[in-house]
Order: sequence, then structure tokens, then C-alpha cells
Amino acid sequence: MSTPSARSLSRVLGDLGPTLLELVHGDPGEATAIGGVGIHDPYDEQLYPEHAVVLGVGVTGERRIADLLRLPALRGAAALVVRGPVEDLGALEAVVAETGVALLALTPGASWAQLAAMLRTLLAEGDVGEPGGQTLGGLPSGDLFALANAIATLLDAPVTIEDRDSRILAFSGRQDEADPARVASILARRVPERYLRIQEEHGVFRELYFSDRVVHIPAPDLGDEVTLPRVAIGVRAGDEVLGSVWAAVRDPLTPERERAFREVAKLAALHMLRFRAGADAEHRLRADLVATALEGGTGAVAALGRLGLAGEPLLVMAMGVEPAQGGDHARNAVERQRLTGALAVHLSAVQPRAAVALLGDVAYAVTPAAPDADHARERAVQVASDFLHRTGDRAGAVVGIGSVAAEPAALARSREDADRALRVLLGGHVSRRVAAIADVYADAVLLEMRDLAAARRDEPSGPLARLAAYDARHDAHLVETLRAWLDAFGDVVTASSRLFVHPNTFRYRLRRVTEVGGIDLQDPSARFAAMLQLRLIGAYDAPAARPGPYDGPSGPAGSP
Repeated sequence: MSTPSARSLSRVLGDLGPTLLELVHGDPGEATAIGGVGIHDPYDEQLYPEHAVVLGVGVTGERRIADLLRLPALRGAAALVVRGPVEDLGALEAVVAETGVALLALTPGASWAQLAAMLRTLLAEGDVGEPGGQTLGGLPSGDLFALANAIATLLDAPVTIEDRDSRILAFSGRQDEADPARVASILARRVPERYLRIQEEHGVFRELYFSDRVVHIPAPDLGDEVTLPRVAIGVRAGDEVLGSVWAAVRDPLTPERERAFREVAKLAALHMLRFRAGADAEHRLRADLVATALEGGTGAVAALGRLGLAGEPLLVMAMGVEPAQGGDHARNAVERQRLTGALAVHLSAVQPRAAVALLGDVAYAVTPAAPDADHARERAVQVASDFLHRTGDRAGAVVGIGSVAAEPAALARSREDADRALRVLLGGHVSRRVAAIADVYADAVLLEMRDLAAARRDEPSGPLARLAAYDARHDAHLVETLRAWLDAFGDVVTASSRLFVHPNTFRYRLRRVTEVGGIDLQDPSARFAAMLQLRLIGAYDAPAARPGPYDGPSGPAGSP
């Protein structure tokens, strides 16, 4: 797998949509690499970069948009952007198909200058997540801390930049001049709950997010705690609220500073969009690198090199989550993402160079491993067990651990082994939440044999088939009797107690097993064949009891 180019139209739509852009017509996957950004001017001769994204400022209506799409100057363009919403979609779809130029719509309320700045930033050389030499408003693109310090200088007050959930994204210097509530926010990287409640009661967020004015917030009453007034302004891109900027002030803002605060909120939107796009791109890039490494092909060495994991033994962990009751797919997806992030944080403390990515429904971690396979396996089991102990058993997460890969080509085998162990755990076939493939190898092989039998549509044969047919005709319990006897190693008393029948009754049934099935229970090969078939037909499918949140990693294994 490879990361989509920052110059691809699909990448631009992924990073800016739906905040700024919406695809109206066209296939972004068919567009060649974007060559630049152009602005349509009907009163000047047009000369756009090859494969440009053209901004159709002031172009509205189906006829004018169609005429612009057909202009010779737009031949070879990657896309045309017009102000949304776009009407008469049916007629325009045919024009887009005719010209091959994708049609995009700019979100109502978003400015063309904002879009042009973001497009040029995203099309800069290198990946979106790398700042390079790009600047916005004279500041490093996406550097929210530099932006916070610049705003603090303009307002002469300590500043925080927050997202919509009141998490602190960045803060300026001079926070020691603020109050204890601000200090607590900085330390926790989130505004304290009690302060949020006061703001909500006074309608601060409603005013903040539904107007473009500077909001003045009096100093809250927190008992004996000294507090300062605040000024804040919402940060938005089009109709989407990205967050807010807050300043702790001792004196009211002058009219000049209030105007500067409103202007800087527009710049903050560009930086916050750039910050978010960069973070998303970094996650995508990491996931692509992990996926490439796990495939074990020709690109694995290069991918591991970029992840900082080249030239050493590695091991793969696979974490899955039991589906939520009722088939709530959205809840399952959110839970997987939450646990993947938590696993990445946990591993960063115990194995800083580990690479974690959510691929499909499984979170994979590639971690450095000790050359000694046994030691590496024990260490991985302990690390995974500690993680699940901390997260609790409410989410139903389990972790399968693969074999040690001494070289990049063997990493695909480690992933396969981790997947096999994970399947055993998710199926409830063992009473544990963490298992290495070496611990559940027999269970994994039996599941694979069952898959093979099902694919070939094999049916029970020999003694077991005769016993099952007899049970079906006479409502007998001969298969159940044979299974209990085998599980009890031939101990009639133990086996009969498990079936709640008298030992003599059990002995009678056992004789009928030999007579009807034609099986010699004294023959080890016959006993093994019977046990194997019993497992392949699912006679042991009752899930093992789940361990509690404090159970260790090495609980007793059950049977598949």
C-alpha cells in the first residue's frame, strides 16, 4: 500500500471536505496529480497551471458553470470549484463527463481566500503532515503554539486555543499571569468541568458558537479562588465551528485590540484546519506504512525504515473487540478507535518505537522484540495483559500475539499468527483475554481444520456418523456419552456425574456406543479420531467463561 499523494484530488477532498469542499460530480480517483491553483477571471486571458484546481469566483447557475467547464483554458484542469449549493445537477453531470473536469462546491460561508490558502498549503511539496517551509500569516503553517503566542502579544494577555470539546490544543506563554482555573486547564489540557458548567449556565458557548463577535465573560465566582475575566471568540470555517480562542484579561480590550482579535480568528481557522489535516494525514501515513510492513513484500523494508523499526527482530500484536450487543456498528467503530489510541499511548510508555494502526476491524502493533522467542512472547503477553487490565473488561477487547520475526519478510507470518490467536480469543474458545499463538496453537489448527471441512462440505463419517444417526432416530444420548467419557479419560464416575446420570446407566450407554458405533474404545487411534471429529462438528462450541478484569494472562485453556 502507498500513501495517496498530497497532490491528488482525492487527498484534497479527504483533508478539506466537508469543511470547505464537496464533490458535486466527477471521479477524483481518475484525476492526475494537481499542478496548482488558478482563479477564474472573465475579464482577462486565462493561463492556468497544468491539471489545476480552478476557483470559479462569482460563477453561479447551470449555464455559466457549464460554459466555464467547456472553456478551452480549462482543458486538462483537474477540477473546477464554484460556490455551493449547486443546482441543476443532472445537466451538469453530463458536462463533467464530457470534459473530464471534476466539479466541486465551496461550503457556504467559507471564503475564497481561505480555500486558496489551504489548497496551496496542501499542494506544497511533501506530505500534508510535514510543515516544511510553509507559512500562514507569517507563522509556520499549523503551528498553533506560535499562533497562540502571536495572539497573546496582540492582546497583551495569556491565550489558549481550544477545540469544540474545550480541550487545550495550544497555549501561549505568560500563563503564570492568569488564574488557578487557567493553570488547571493547562495542566489537564482541558478546561475544568466546574468552570465549563458555569459557562454553560450563562450561555457562553451558545453566544460563542453562533456569532462572530468577541464574547466578554465576567470573572466566575469560584468561592475563595481568585479568577480573571475572559474574552473569547469562536473559530469557524464556513458553517463548521472548529473551536475557540480564549484570553484571560485584567482590563477590558481596547477597540483596536478587539478588532485585531476578530481578524486573528480568521487566521486561526486556517491554522486549525492545517493542524487537523496534518494530524489526519500523519495517521493515514502511519497506517499505510504499518500495512505495507505487515504485507512483508518488497516495500516492507522501506516501510519499516520509515517507522524506525528496521534491522531488528519484531513481533506483531493484534487487538480485536467483541461486537456490541444489538449489532451497533457505530459503537463498535468508535470503541475500536478509542482502544487503538489507548494502546498506542500505552505502548509509547513501555515500547516507545512501537507502531500502532487500525486496519479494518483489527488494531495491529508492530513492536521490537528480544531475539529469544520465549522471552519476547512472555514480555508481549505481560504488556498486553497490563493494557487490558487498565482498560477493564467492559469493552471486551482481546489481544493475539504472533511469532517473532527475525527479518522483514517474516513479519507477514507474525501477523498471520497474531490473527490466528485473535480468532481463537474472539470465538470464546479459551478463558483468557491475551494469548500468543504458541499458547493456542492447537485451538487455531482445529478451527482451520473445521474451515477446511466446511469448505469441502465434509460430513461426520464412521462410528460418529452412526452414533449421531441413532441419536436422531431414537432420541438417545450416545454422542454425548462418548464425549463425556473421552473428556473424563475413561473415568465412568466422573463422566456420569457430569451428565447427571447413575454410573450404571452411563455404563449401559457406553456399551451401546460400542455396539451401535462399532468403535473400539481400547484403541488409541479410534479414540483420537472420535475426539477430533467431535471438535470438528462443533460439539465443544460452548464459549469458555470469560476471566474477570483481574485475571492473569495464563488462565486455563479450554477446548475449541
